[in-house]
Amino acid sequence: MLILLPPSEGKAAPRRGHPLDLATLSLPVLTEPRARLLDALVDLCAGDPDKAAEVLDLGRTQLALVSANAALPQAPTARADAVYTGVLYDAMDVATLSPAAKRRLGSRVAIASALFGLVRPSDRIPAYRLSGGTSLPGVGPVAALWREHLGPAVTEALGDGLLVDLRSSAYAAFWRAPADLAPRVATVRVLHESAGRRKVVSHFNKATKGRIVRALMESGAAPRTPEALAEALRDLSWHVEVGAPTAKGTQLDVVVSDL
Repeated sequence: MLILLPPSEGKAAPRRGHPLDLATLSLPVLTEPRARLLDALVDLCAGDPDKAAEVLDLGRTQLALVSANAALPQAPTARADAVYTGVLYDAMDVATLSPAAKRRLGSRVAIASALFGLVRPSDRIPAYRLSGGTSLPGVGPVAALWREHLGPAVTEALGDGLLVDLRSSAYAAFWRAPADLAPRVATVRVLHESAGRRKVVSHFNKATKGRIVRALMESGAAPRTPEALAEALRDLSWHVEVGAPTAKGTQLDVVVSDL
C-alpha cells in the first residue's frame, strides 16, 4: 500500500541539522527535476525580493520567506514529517506513533511536494515556500514539470499494492493514475454530516485524513483493493461508503459528524 499525502503550506523551520543533500532523498529518479526546481527557486529569491514575493504569491509581511528560500542550500534539515505542519499532520501525531507504526509510515506513505515531487516521511528537508500552483521563471508551471517526471517514481514506490490518494486537488494535478492502475486506486473524500446534510469542510477533511493514516499505521492493515480499504476503515469505526469504480479509481466517502 502507498498512501499519498498533501504537504502543508506552513512549515516548521529546523533550528539545527545537516544541510540539504538531494542525493540522500528517497526516489532518486527525481533528483534531476528536484535540482532544477531548487536552483530556479534559489535564483528567484536571491534576486529582487518584491518580484520573488509576487511570483510566490506572498504578501509584504512575508518577505522573510523569500530570504529563507534564497538560503535553502545551507538551511538545516529535519524529517519531512516534522517539517510539515497543520491540521492533517497534527492529527497524525507522528511523534506518538508506536515503533511498528513509524516503520510502516516510512514505507507506506509519501508526501507530495512542489519542490521535491515526493518525499518519504523520514527524508530530511528544509522548510521552504513553494506552492503547487506556482510558475517559476526558467522552469514554468511546477505542476507541469512534475507531470513529466512523477510517474516512474510513483510506480516504483507503489509496486503491486493499493494506491490511497489523499492529496488535495493542487497536488493531485502533479500526477494522475493511468487507467490500467484504476482497480488499485482509492481516493478518499471526507464529508461532514450535520442536520441531515453533508458537505466537505476543510478542517474535518484534513483532520480525518490524518487520523485515518495514523489508525492504518497502528493497525497494520494492508488492504490491496479499494473495497478492502473500506472494510479496514469500518473495522476502525469509520462510516465508509464506496462509490462505483471508474477509469480514475474508486472513491470512498468517509462520513463524520464531529471531530
